[in-house]
Amino acid sequence: MATLTQEMKDLVAQQQCFVATVNADGTPTVGPKHSTHVFDDEHLVFSEATGNRTWANVQHGSKVAIAVVDRDSMKGFRFEGSAKAITSGTAFDKAADMLKQHGIMTELKAVVKVRVERVFNLGMPGAGEEIL
Repeated sequence: MATLTQEMKDLVAQQQCFVATVNADGTPTVGPKHSTHVFDDEHLVFSEATGNRTWANVQHGSKVAIAVVDRDSMKGFRFEGSAKAITSGTAFDKAADMLKQHGIMTELKAVVKVRVERVFNLGMPGAGEEIL
């Protein structure tokens, strides 16, 4: 498991994140998830409200990649890991409350908690290099 640095946490907090998963037929899918936030030093979370492809893929065990880039500074990261859909309980309530504090007010199907296992550089120099 990777431990997120403060630089990584700040970038996730300040920029648009994109979440990638894999469909059942093996094709990739990617979409913006404005609700992506740091849960703790080893996990990212995002809300699942639409119930479309990302949600279906997570339910079927797809690994997840979350990309975030600041075009102005040419810094960015790709976080890869395993996702767990949380639909109730303390972790759901904590994540849902955190998302509400950030202005995410949609009705949630689940909170998707991603255990960050690997981190890659998406900035310059060194784009593509594994960091953690």
